[in-house]
Amino acid sequence: MTLSSPSRPPKVPHLILPNLYRFPPSRDILGGTAYFIVSSHGNIVVDCPAWESENQEFLKEQGSLAGIFITHRGAISKHIGAMQTALDCPIFIQEQEAYLLPGLRVTTFHERYQLTNDLRAVWTPGHSPGSACLYDRREGGILFSGRHLLPDHQGNPRPLRLAKTFHWPRQLRSVEALRTEFTPETLRYLCPGANVGFLRGRSTIDGAYSYFKPE
Repeated sequence: MTLSSPSRPPKVPHLILPNLYRFPPSRDILGGTAYFIVSSHGNIVVDCPAWESENQEFLKEQGSLAGIFITHRGAISKHIGAMQTALDCPIFIQEQEAYLLPGLRVTTFHERYQLTNDLRAVWTPGHSPGSACLYDRREGGILFSGRHLLPDHQGNPRPLRLAKTFHWPRQLRSVEALRTEFTPETLRYLCPGANVGFLRGRSTIDGAYSYFKPE
């Protein structure tokens, strides 16, 4: 007798903080992690989730979308055009990487950009020329760091020098700029754009500001 293997539960976004969902890592962005922010001022997708039926259905159920925010060029999936068409929203991206999205509806920014009353984009060059973080002032402050800051093997957020790092000294200066911009009272959580397996079951990095130490 052949026993059928139990069906695997669908990989769907799950709630990790009030008004914040995390998508499963996506092969389309080299194992990167995307997020969904619920806001009364307009919902935002951070980076590109896998464009699969479960995620499409989830986004459809959430209603209108204010935009897709891209933290760095490696977070752009080959399906981003289909995503924009289906979700009917702009793409927010730092101006130096907008050329990667020809023919799409983009909103670019230089150093700072206020997406909504709660959400602010911050240019953090180094990992890539247009690397940027997204800051949500709610819940004590949440920083979506893309690959600018990633968990190391101990789960601690750090700038990591990778094969695709564009400019390492500039990345270190960008980390220092974030350290001076925020305080323990304004930055509680960090949500990285990759390496979430190193969090060992944690949904976010709590006490995020305590990790901002000079290199």
